[in-house]
Amino acid sequence: MSLRKCIPWPDRVLRTPAKEVSAITPEVEAVWQDMIDTMEAMPGYGMGAPQIGVSLRLAVVDCSTERGQVVRMANPEVLHASVKLREHEEASPNLVGVSAKIERPRAVTVRFLNAAGEIEERDFVGLWATSVQHQIDHLNGKMYFDHLKPVKRQMLIKKAQKRIN
Repeated sequence: MSLRKCIPWPDRVLRTPAKEVSAITPEVEAVWQDMIDTMEAMPGYGMGAPQIGVSLRLAVVDCSTERGQVVRMANPEVLHASVKLREHEEASPNLVGVSAKIERPRAVTVRFLNAAGEIEERDFVGLWATSVQHQIDHLNGKMYFDHLKPVKRQMLIKKAQKRIN
């Protein structure tokens, strides 16, 4: 397929909840493939469709060490989250040059429409859980830095804007 440009923050598409996907169509499969190609080129652990300007509830995640274990998800939702948290340095190609340590549940159970068009429930742990939650945030119009306290968030955004200008 093709590499897509990551939409720069604060574009409106990154702050707007994405639309539900009603079925897995060839168009959905093409967007997933573009997302995978773009994610691999970075390289990254996941991508939400809004990151490339597509306002659909589509995400891909691959946290495997050997790669090639991509999980394609449409309409993912967290059903259960562990009480135990995990801290991880997160970043986004939509706000280049900055990152922050974010605490998220260490494990999550997620329900989604898979590539075969079937509803699937899957447990994700560790980096997989972090990445899935990060992508679901994108589908909900949120960025990773929304989890920071206001002062830290403002400092991070200022730092990113200085790098751009």
